[in-house]
Amino acid sequence: MRRNGGVNVQSVLGIIFQRLGLGLVTLFVVSVLIFAAVNMLPGDFAEAILGQGATPEAVAAIREDLGLNKNPVARYLDWLGGILTGDFGTSFAQANFSAFAGADTGKGGIGSVAAQLEPRFKNTLFLATVAAAIAVPISLMLGLLAALYRNSIFDRFVNIATLTSISSPEFFLAYILILLLAVLNPMLPSLSSIFPDMSFGERLEKTLLPALTLTLVVTAHMMRMTRAAIINLLASPYIEMARLKGISPARVIVFHALPNALAPIINVIALNLAYLVTGVVVVEVVFVYPGIGQMFVDSVKIRDIPVVQACCLIFASAYILLNLLADVMGIVSNPRLLHPK
Repeated sequence: MRRNGGVNVQSVLGIIFQRLGLGLVTLFVVSVLIFAAVNMLPGDFAEAILGQGATPEAVAAIREDLGLNKNPVARYLDWLGGILTGDFGTSFAQANFSAFAGADTGKGGIGSVAAQLEPRFKNTLFLATVAAAIAVPISLMLGLLAALYRNSIFDRFVNIATLTSISSPEFFLAYILILLLAVLNPMLPSLSSIFPDMSFGERLEKTLLPALTLTLVVTAHMMRMTRAAIINLLASPYIEMARLKGISPARVIVFHALPNALAPIINVIALNLAYLVTGVVVVEVVFVYPGIGQMFVDSVKIRDIPVVQACCLIFASAYILLNLLADVMGIVSNPRLLHPK
């Protein structure tokens, strides 16, 4: 059996395919739940768009145009078949306007959900990437230092500060940062107005404040897991042997304890990265950031079912994919997991 750097390649591929299969089954079940939950939302788009003066005939005509008069099973199968071909459907709101204007509402047209999601998804990914680029190094560094100087004043201060940030709601942290960095000390803009033709520097400046908010939210989990994983290993025999050899505490933690603590650290980092993609709704609404979270809230308000379903499915897919990545990377980082006793 071929090996690469001590890792069983065939076993890794088998685990990847197994996790992919489970992920696809999970995603299918989630898609059923999403469709059922979204279609159980109170209210009706046809009645909402026509207002209080809607007649039964007009409501029935709009429902027929949008396919809402079909039974739920047929509508789910149509939606699932479209997703498999890359078509998330047609936005109800845009379809109503486009049909009136005589515009194209098909795949890639004005009313296409995929066409509306693409720029929003890129904006959300940019926000999540900026937040991860700040949060992950800071969390690992604080976790290593807290483990190195455990039970010290620094360790207690870091734990109290991170617990305070994680215990505070996202909107509260966002308004505090706006007050400190945009009102009292106007260093960053309070609203994230993102446009397609903006330069990278301008986009980064507009994104920095919501990214800092997300950083405060996710840092505590990663920092505390890093600290706990390393402290659990400090009583191991090989760590004691390294200390007896006269190796410095910092070198023991970085070069001996950290490599063996990577599996739980990778898992918690992946879970928090998933949160950065799926949990941005509140932050995007506070900063009026044009991402998927803001689009999701706007679509729920007007009962635009195809857009809501597409946003929920993207959130679920990101969460499942990052969990799959965490499983594989955790196993690869610890080859002993490939060979059960």
